[in-house]
Amino acid sequence: MVVKLSVVCLFLSCSVAGFAQSYKPPVFTDAQREEKVAAAFPAIAHMYEDYAAKNHIPGLVYGIVLDGKLLHTGQIGYTDISSKTVAGPTSDFRIASMSKSFTAMAILKLRDEGKLKLDDPIGMYVTEMQHSKPLTKDAPEVTIRNLLTHSAGYPEDNPWGDRQLAGTDEELLAIYKNGLSFSNDPGLGYEYSNLGFATLGYIIKKVSGIPYQDYINANILKPLGMTHTYWEYTKVPPAQLAHGYRWIDSKWIEQPMLHDGAYGAMGGLITTIEDFSKYMAFQLSAWPPRDDQENGPVKRSSVREMQYPWNIYSMNATAISNGKPCPQVNAYAYGLRWTKDCENRVYVGHTGGLPGFGSQWNIMPEYGIGIVSFANATYARAAVINSHALDTLLSISGITPRQLPASDILVQRKNELLKVLPDWKTAEKSGIFAQNFFMDYFTAELKKEAVSIYAAAGKIKSVHELVAENQLRGYCILEGENANIKVSFTLTPQNPALIQEYHLQLIKKE
Repeated sequence: MVVKLSVVCLFLSCSVAGFAQSYKPPVFTDAQREEKVAAAFPAIAHMYEDYAAKNHIPGLVYGIVLDGKLLHTGQIGYTDISSKTVAGPTSDFRIASMSKSFTAMAILKLRDEGKLKLDDPIGMYVTEMQHSKPLTKDAPEVTIRNLLTHSAGYPEDNPWGDRQLAGTDEELLAIYKNGLSFSNDPGLGYEYSNLGFATLGYIIKKVSGIPYQDYINANILKPLGMTHTYWEYTKVPPAQLAHGYRWIDSKWIEQPMLHDGAYGAMGGLITTIEDFSKYMAFQLSAWPPRDDQENGPVKRSSVREMQYPWNIYSMNATAISNGKPCPQVNAYAYGLRWTKDCENRVYVGHTGGLPGFGSQWNIMPEYGIGIVSFANATYARAAVINSHALDTLLSISGITPRQLPASDILVQRKNELLKVLPDWKTAEKSGIFAQNFFMDYFTAELKKEAVSIYAAAGKIKSVHELVAENQLRGYCILEGENANIKVSFTLTPQNPALIQEYHLQLIKKE
């Protein structure tokens, strides 16, 4: 028997704005965005139900975060088969490697407090590292940044690492005392290392003076209101704890839970959809860069730094989006995975897998939206269903990226540029163009082009809002009777910034 339930939750007060890198239709109001996203909920619920049934998943929960709110949750099946405890948004699931970004965030907070540097050799904190012989004499030292990005030269260790969760600090340090085995020199590639993140947990303890669990609890979980998140499964209220299972011989076999230990920094967190959505909302709230007061436990700039693709590791030419081929590039950030697809859409998140559990979350910072799912089946491939659900959500809702607010100088130069079009009579005396401009563009040719394009477009009926690609580059659309005109320009690094590059394009109406 499979139990199917659905609930809509609205909470959190932060509103998230993203940005656009290309022209998009006007952004919907928050209420309109919620309505349009909600239209996809029935289709998404069916997708998760079908996925759970086909993959023999005892219990699955998922959530959709939009503009700082947990807008919708859904659940299927049970967290405990024997007692038939129904899964829900307050059920506590082990999220495995989704824990890594919390460890990375703690490292960045310590960095921001001046207590460590990301390029510090880890030997400064793990003195036992002196016993590890590098592969080559010219190998650089392993740094904290290497550990954060899986570029330390440690071997990929998922099968082994997944069984080390309850290990002690002494057992962790013994690996270094005995001499670490490297697969590459540091900085020369990507190798997913659970040992590396366990080591970061030890560094947090060494620098802060308290166990990494206590540091993350006090400095990240508590400030975000994540009051139902745990490291040790025996501390979870029994009715809330999801039991893990493996499908063997056409039946579910319960898997033993692993206790918390030194390796929990790489995969030990246990949390709920409601709690984790607060963390997702915080990750989304870092966008766009702005002058607002800092309200988070970690600076917005540090969160954006976490999300940056520091270590590119693959190109997936066979990826699919909305049923069509859509190549994507993949990278590792700090405790986060980063992907950009063929439509220039960026996804940030992480998978999680341990005996008994599989999970994944993905946010789209430019869109202000994200999705998360937890399952209590061994290594459940939650990323697959989450990817399909996000595709479906975007397709049905039609929501667009949030626009980056334009700088004052960008808006000013746009208005000044439009005044010289299409005849360019006052351009050379206007003072808005950089020294190079009339050496690279010629007034007579500019006028000829502009007059022709304006004539083809017909009477200009409206000027659309400026789209800022960054604070010194943007474009606007002039809506004509017969066709539209795209006016693009780039400013110089001078103060005040001047127009150094310009393009005019006729866009036919569909």
